[in-house]
Amino acid sequence: MSNQDNKNIDFHILVIDDDQRLRTLLRKFLENNGFRVSDAEDANQAKIIMESIIFDLLVIDVMMPGQNGLDFLKEIRIKNNIPTLMLTAMSSPENRLDGLEIGADDYMTKPFEPRELLIRIQNILKRFISSIKKNNYNDQIKFGPFLFNYNNLNLYKNGKSVHLTTSEQKLLNCFAKASNKALSRDNINNLLGGNIETRSIDVSVVRIRRKIEEDQRYPIYLQTVRGVGWMLKTHEDKGD
Repeated sequence: MSNQDNKNIDFHILVIDDDQRLRTLLRKFLENNGFRVSDAEDANQAKIIMESIIFDLLVIDVMMPGQNGLDFLKEIRIKNNIPTLMLTAMSSPENRLDGLEIGADDYMTKPFEPRELLIRIQNILKRFISSIKKNNYNDQIKFGPFLFNYNNLNLYKNGKSVHLTTSEQKLLNCFAKASNKALSRDNINNLLGGNIETRSIDVSVVRIRRKIEEDQRYPIYLQTVRGVGWMLKTHEDKGD
């Protein structure tokens, strides 16, 4: 595996196309170039897969049975800015503009050269990572290799998505907005509307630590404050 392949290995791509032969070819080609790849035969299957897996990029065929690729993209763009490359057998400028207006990051017509597809995917991912780093820092917090966005409650490690459940997102948001300050269980319960059980908080803390700490016994970021609760330590020198 080349150095470039090693850079790709942490990226997980979902290929959505009703052509099984093309899905298989794309999956093998992208895996041979270092990506992790899953595939779906239509939009419905893709939605089910995306409920349990966070992907770094979607490759979506436009013409599919059931919900077409453009309508699928329009739906997910309501709450998800995941990088997306559209594939289509239609080559007219109008078709291309439709996808780009909805929010596709790039567009390729079939048939295509696999090497070109690879380059376009890599460029999309580079732009996406760069945009994350350039975001307004009032909307996010950085700790170590991690970046947490307050708006969409997404967590990234070195620009790559880290899957969090809804409860983990809400809890990490509490710690992030009160970073470097200790929060008790009562503090957290109040911040979350007073309807969360103490046991649920403890369990979520453990699960978050599994995803952000090298050694959960000696946490660097989500630290225990004896007699109080926990603190998200950013380790940034703010000149205090």
